[in-house]
Amino acid sequence: MELTILGATGGTGRELVRQALERGHTVRPVSRSPRPGGVTADVRDPAAIALALKGAEVVLSGLGIANGEAPGALTAGARAAAESGARIVWLAALGTGPSAPVAGALTRALLGTMMRKELPDRVAATETVLAAGGTVFHAGPLTDGPLSAARRTMALPDVPRRLFPASVSRATVAAAMLDEAESAVFAGQPVAVLG
Repeated sequence: MELTILGATGGTGRELVRQALERGHTVRPVSRSPRPGGVTADVRDPAAIALALKGAEVVLSGLGIANGEAPGALTAGARAAAESGARIVWLAALGTGPSAPVAGALTRALLGTMMRKELPDRVAATETVLAAGGTVFHAGPLTDGPLSAARRTMALPDVPRRLFPASVSRATVAAAMLDEAESAVFAGQPVAVLG
């Protein structure tokens, strides 16, 4: 498959690129930072990101919000992916949007405080992707740990209740997202990935 990966130079984006290539896919990495063999485009530049996504079959997103960055990048990226007509596999934080109820009141309160400025951007991006028939992966705190052989993708109501969401490695999240890119089992649904 040809996979277009947004946020390809970030922590999760790099894992998506690496694992996609290991699986034999053709990868079109897209990022704001120049990368050899990649496409340089800022999701906030509608013309540039539309050109970068032109003809995309599947778009996977490792986009995040950098410290100090104004909100809006996630919504812009989701909108561009939806307008491209590609199938979308998106990364979101567990406790935001439709995953808020399963994360628990304490986590929702913490995210509401810690992500106060960016929370509307995260929720709007998720809504845009789901409306376009994409899959949204909600993950707990991300780590740089190894790929978990016990990774599970599940519907949000099936997520085990915890005081705080379990952390999960970027490698595990990337593998689950690539599984979905290959199979489209959860198309149009918000899901969680556990490792």
